[in-house]
Amino acid sequence: MEIEILTIFPEYFRSPLSESLLGKGIAAGRLEVRVTDLRAFAADKHHKVDDEAYGGGPGMVMMAPVIAAAVEARRGDPPAWSVLLTPDGERLDQEKVAQLRRRERLLLFCGRYEGIDERARQLGLFDQEISLGDFILPGGEAAALALVESLSRLVPGVVSRAESVERESFANDRLDYPHYTRPRDFRGLSVPEVLLSGDHARIDRWRRARALEATKKKRSDLLRKRPEEPGESDGESDG
Repeated sequence: MEIEILTIFPEYFRSPLSESLLGKGIAAGRLEVRVTDLRAFAADKHHKVDDEAYGGGPGMVMMAPVIAAAVEARRGDPPAWSVLLTPDGERLDQEKVAQLRRRERLLLFCGRYEGIDERARQLGLFDQEISLGDFILPGGEAAALALVESLSRLVPGVVSRAESVERESFANDRLDYPHYTRPRDFRGLSVPEVLLSGDHARIDRWRRARALEATKKKRSDLLRKRPEEPGESDGESDG
């Protein structure tokens, strides 16, 4: 999978793209992530990418000519799927991550300031607009990085055990089940007995039930996407 990020802050990505599983996946060639400085596409000697808004108001607006030059130059042929990271976009969830993973090439544009000149949208420069949620960030860089990290987990070989990806939160419209490790007892709290039983069928039932329990308690909206299945809550509740 190939991903290119257009940003005015390329150094923002230097450390995250070299660390942990994402960094190892890139180093191993399992996915390619390039970061391109948007200022390289500015026409003036000062590499200006923003200007004051027509009609007045606070903040600056990213300029349509710079956006168009950058996206058109980097889309390639066949064109990459272009994504604008913006608070106006569709809320990112695991289903959308899986859909984007099916794209061979992605071009991620990091919005900044008060936003982009609307004409960049009217020209059809973006195939999709994505937001992390209903809150405001200084720019799209954090959202782009979150998306890249999420995508990388779906690239074969980046996560060594595919089972980890299949069972994690939101993979099946359920939150994750509780996890425990050593020591067996900590400050009066013990690891649930079922996890020490060695009975894998029993453990699996317990985990499914706890995942459903957590989903009902914390994210009941997910049950509208995938209702409770027969037998899903059969695991014993006392461990």
